[in-house]
Amino acid sequence: MTTPISYQPKHMKLSILTAALQELTPRDIRDADPDKAIEDWLAFASEMACPNIQLSAAIHPSLADVPPEALIDPVANTLDLRDAFNAERANRVLAAMRHTGVGLSDLAYFDNMLVHGNAERKAKHEFMLKVFDAATLLGTDAVCGFVGRNIQLSMDQNLIMFEEQFIPLLKEAKARGLTYRVEQCPMPGWNPTDRWHNNIAYTPATWIALHRICEKHGVGDQFRIHYDPSHSVLMGQDTRSMFQYLKDEGYGFLIAGFHVKGQVIDAKGVSAWGYGGQTMQRGDCVNGEPSDNPADLIHAWKKQTVLCEHELPGTARHDPLAYLQNRSVDWLDHQLAARELLDLDIANAYLVVEHEYPAARIQDRTKLAPLLKGSVDFCRAIDEAAAAMYSIQHEMLPGLNIPVQGTGREAYRS
Repeated sequence: MTTPISYQPKHMKLSILTAALQELTPRDIRDADPDKAIEDWLAFASEMACPNIQLSAAIHPSLADVPPEALIDPVANTLDLRDAFNAERANRVLAAMRHTGVGLSDLAYFDNMLVHGNAERKAKHEFMLKVFDAATLLGTDAVCGFVGRNIQLSMDQNLIMFEEQFIPLLKEAKARGLTYRVEQCPMPGWNPTDRWHNNIAYTPATWIALHRICEKHGVGDQFRIHYDPSHSVLMGQDTRSMFQYLKDEGYGFLIAGFHVKGQVIDAKGVSAWGYGGQTMQRGDCVNGEPSDNPADLIHAWKKQTVLCEHELPGTARHDPLAYLQNRSVDWLDHQLAARELLDLDIANAYLVVEHEYPAARIQDRTKLAPLLKGSVDFCRAIDEAAAAMYSIQHEMLPGLNIPVQGTGREAYRS
């Protein structure tokens, strides 16, 4: 008697970065009662039927070295760490999690951990340790962030600085049982220089170089990637080829989570400036020097924004030609490639919706909530479709000795 083939699709866990709506709780209220912002976000996620949140932390605007008006996004300090996050605060948040039924995928703090100024770097590292401690108290096992770059050093010199300055942070993460997941945005508009790569962990080859340094110091298991396909599109890459490269090199284990955010390339913008973005007359400099007006510094982001725009998943038109040109994210193949090529525990991997579509960055809860709910539903549906296809094609059909039809998208195709 033939044993029946079971159909067991494996789904990823949905989450949403709380930076999606920075002003959910008015600042005067959350400044006076910091954990009210987290409670409000847990309730908000529950309303959207999103089972988890990625809790965003940031240095408070009054203490940050970069003025808020110089930032492309509002300051997202849902987790306020001006005062220590202690057991009392953690118990309040954990009680709200139980009440709403919303979990925590991880904590997130996105900053330049290799910034050249010693005082600024020390402040950021101290803040990151506070984030680590909060993660431990809240029972999550991961923190998401950047590596960054010292813009006064070459890329090779930054590898040395990573070993000297970032490895101690990973040792602190290891002592707390945490993993540090790096998002790979190159951060071209982070400063008014002509440098494009301001986060050295921007592509698979650099992830491998950094991981080898980590292994040398016994913290290889603490360094992982929180992959965001929008940045691959920005770099002219496609998800399947990147995942195939990692597999070919023996590093398919490096990716441990996902930011679900798209990038839509503007062909006219590419025609004007190419993928290097606007290189002159941006408005961020005056007479060749960075402007003294912080509001002018946001124009440094024209290195990126003249040629593309972020997508909140589900808001861009279905465009197969754009997928094939790597000018928009092929969401279904993204989810299939993750299952087919990565060493990933699918059932425990998080898909974190990140909202950075400028035209829809509405800071009005009643208007934004339905849009975010629709995007969460879109991500859920895409993952469910990919889970079904993978189970059918890679588990059921082989067990029945039935061939899979067609070829599918292939890596390294030009």
